[in-house]
Amino acid sequence: MSLDFAPFLVSARLAAWVTGILLCLCFPLAWLFSRSRGRWAIWVESLVCLPLVLSPTVLGFYLLVFISPRGPLGSAFQSLFGSRLAFSFAGIVLGECVSSLPFMLTALKTGIAGVPEALFEASYSLGKGRLETAFRVVLPNMRSGLFAGLVTTFAHAIGEFGIVLMIGGSIPGVTKTVSIAVYERVEALDFANAQVYSIILVVASYVGIFMLNNLKRREGRR
Repeated sequence: MSLDFAPFLVSARLAAWVTGILLCLCFPLAWLFSRSRGRWAIWVESLVCLPLVLSPTVLGFYLLVFISPRGPLGSAFQSLFGSRLAFSFAGIVLGECVSSLPFMLTALKTGIAGVPEALFEASYSLGKGRLETAFRVVLPNMRSGLFAGLVTTFAHAIGEFGIVLMIGGSIPGVTKTVSIAVYERVEALDFANAQVYSIILVVASYVGIFMLNNLKRREGRR
């Protein structure tokens, strides 16, 4: 049995990029959706959360069309950087950002909504702006929501299969993630290596969920 660790490195790199990008992108969106009272918010939020219920292969197909050399984003990317976006690491990062966005957004929105309104009012009454309120009041009081977003987004990015395969293929060291490695090992009837890959993913996922539940329990006791 020979285990290739390259898919783990690709998956970890992919998940780190996706989690970091979505953390920066989803926090202002979560703030907007949780604090907005306009009717438009539910329409936009429903649109960005569509990947939760949409088939990964369907989402992957439309993303592939969008980022292909003939697609609007794919052609623009190739003109600017001289390389294709489809079947590249940048392409699967983009695809995973679209797929994992609802996980980060929902967790952060729940965390922001759980901050008492009195803390917002106290901060604003002391002359603090929204940015300072977000960093000095909201973030310290939504640790479980923030950690939930990080854990679920990271885990989803590592375990995603359909979208990565559709728009990235299986290029060793570039787009071949652990989930694709498991699939290929099963296809080759190499169940020993497939089991090792799967066990490592199960253990890593369990550790993340355990840490999240432990944090929630400690905050509940407080």
